[in-house]
Amino acid sequence: MKTKKQDTSWMVSVALMAAIVIVLANTPLGMIQLPIIKATTVHIPVILGAILLGPAAGAILGGVFGICSLISNTMAPTLLSFAFSPFMSTTGIPGAIKAVWISVGCRILIGVAAGWLWILFSKLKVNSIIALPIVGFAGAMVNTITVMGSIYILFAKQYAEAKDVAVSAVWGLVMGTVTASGIPEAIAAAILVLAIGKVLLGVFRKMNIGNVAKANV
Repeated sequence: MKTKKQDTSWMVSVALMAAIVIVLANTPLGMIQLPIIKATTVHIPVILGAILLGPAAGAILGGVFGICSLISNTMAPTLLSFAFSPFMSTTGIPGAIKAVWISVGCRILIGVAAGWLWILFSKLKVNSIIALPIVGFAGAMVNTITVMGSIYILFAKQYAEAKDVAVSAVWGLVMGTVTASGIPEAIAAAILVLAIGKVLLGVFRKMNIGNVAKANV
């Protein structure tokens, strides 16, 4: 009976976190439009969900984030939307599959990586003041590195055409995005995950919900 109650609480908590992801993804706070790409803060609840509810919840929330990104890039396309929406593909079905991987698959990895990193810190009994910002930073960097890395590997030619540069210049542009956008996003994630996560850890622990019920951090 207790297990069933905990399972229900877990599902309700995942649903609430997913609702936050959807709200953020559909407001200027969640998807910040830059000249050729959309910077994001939507990974914050994905990381928090992974910490509080485990890697499986993180994967679900990352998938919700990815679907929202796919829809956003379809409904309000930018120069790089071909890399995030299968409906904007310029290379047919192969391009569509690659776009689904970048928009959804890479975002699922955020939750999986953050969830398992938190479990590792829990087993090592790392203090939450240290663990939370590290997981936040790492989760955000997983998003940036997997997305931009996949764009470089899978869409270098199309990226070069969108930026009107030589293919040989794509690596520098990708690294420029990682540095100029990815690192600030990761620092912001570290701060927010620490501030919000510290409060939510206490709440979830008292309610005996999810990943924190038996955590030692």
